[in-house]
Amino acid sequence: MTMSPVTVEPQPLSELVSIYAPGTARLTDVRQLTELEKLFTVQLEGGRSLGHEPGQFVMVSVPGVGEAPISVTSSPSRSADTFELCVRKVGDVTSALHRMQPGDWLGIRGPFGHGFPVEKMRGKDLLFAPGGLGLPPLRSLINQVLDERGGFGRVIILYGARQPAELLFRDELDEWAARDDVEFHVTVDRAGEDWDGHVGVITTLFPQANVDPRNTVAITCGPPIMYRFVLIELLGKGIPETQIYLSLERRMKCGVGKCGHCQINDLYCCQDGPVFTYAQLKNVPEAL
Repeated sequence: MTMSPVTVEPQPLSELVSIYAPGTARLTDVRQLTELEKLFTVQLEGGRSLGHEPGQFVMVSVPGVGEAPISVTSSPSRSADTFELCVRKVGDVTSALHRMQPGDWLGIRGPFGHGFPVEKMRGKDLLFAPGGLGLPPLRSLINQVLDERGGFGRVIILYGARQPAELLFRDELDEWAARDDVEFHVTVDRAGEDWDGHVGVITTLFPQANVDPRNTVAITCGPPIMYRFVLIELLGKGIPETQIYLSLERRMKCGVGKCGHCQINDLYCCQDGPVFTYAQLKNVPEAL
């Protein structure tokens, strides 16, 4: 029996490169935020736009060291030819990044994943509840909302960190606090001698946020243990499960659904997320 040859439709080279091969990018600025976190401004070769949505992530590679997934923290409503990454020094790749200087080159794949559905949020009141390193992924959305302020209702930001020295983007926190169209509250678990603000875990801020649950969208990101208690507060305020968004960006690995490390039951976080509604995750115990 003669078998017919199988014809494979070739993929455009541009698609292969965008998914599997990192493009070159240059650091244009590096700023120390805290003892462990730095803010990197990145420009893709040729000055092309990353074209990301708030909540998406990229795969960052350092030649000879490795690759790591990092959420984009800058808003797509701002600079078109650069983007920002907030990186905590925790492993080989991030340590190598922390040694890099403006002018150095690195590799970028992406952006990947589904971000926050900005269009569904228009006209709604927004309640942001980031904890610790959960602020960088939400900062992308917060700044887009503030840049397009007239398209949204109330903006409430409840931000918590373990101690004052770990608060990120201190200059922007001051700007948010000074705005009369933003309700901003911040807390730390443990206060230092120079801290005269609120002390307590992030859930102690929720009594200060009175919301219309039918018209409120809640967005949260932070350590896994935080989700359990923040969700209790959000659901206790009557916010529908379909209007509560969480980011599982900490589960990212390869970015393209090939390694399986981000799989939770039938969900691939890098393809189905990293942004999900609570309604999508509430029956997936391993997710939260």
